[in-house]
Amino acid sequence: MEITLLRDPAIASEARLLPAETYNTAHILLSQSPEGCVFVPIRSMQYLAVMDAEEIVFVDSAYKNWAAISWSEFQPQKRASLHEPISYMAHYYRPDGARTMLRLQGEFMLALRALKGKQARPRGARIIWLADKHR
Repeated sequence: MEITLLRDPAIASEARLLPAETYNTAHILLSQSPEGCVFVPIRSMQYLAVMDAEEIVFVDSAYKNWAAISWSEFQPQKRASLHEPISYMAHYYRPDGARTMLRLQGEFMLALRALKGKQARPRGARIIWLADKHR
């Protein structure tokens, strides 16, 4: 899959903290991607998160290829353990960005868990034949 993302100048930016579980799960998925990016559908919000090594960009399905929010400038080196939150900058490209963030961090983690769960399933399949009573 290929996607071109566009963005206007940020309307606002703010420093935030990302829970360690979210950051760690995102980077595990990213490290497993041969393409160096991961697409994470956030179905509950109709958003798509596009992750690469530098940032996470969130796209609202109503605006297709336009970035609504991005997270960047992650600073994992400042934490003393893997269980501490990560500081980052959130950039809003639409007026409702701060309101969207109230829900986005939690929903993003749920979407990451769902994606990780799909990747953990065995890829092979087998057919189990059941006895047919009519034979």
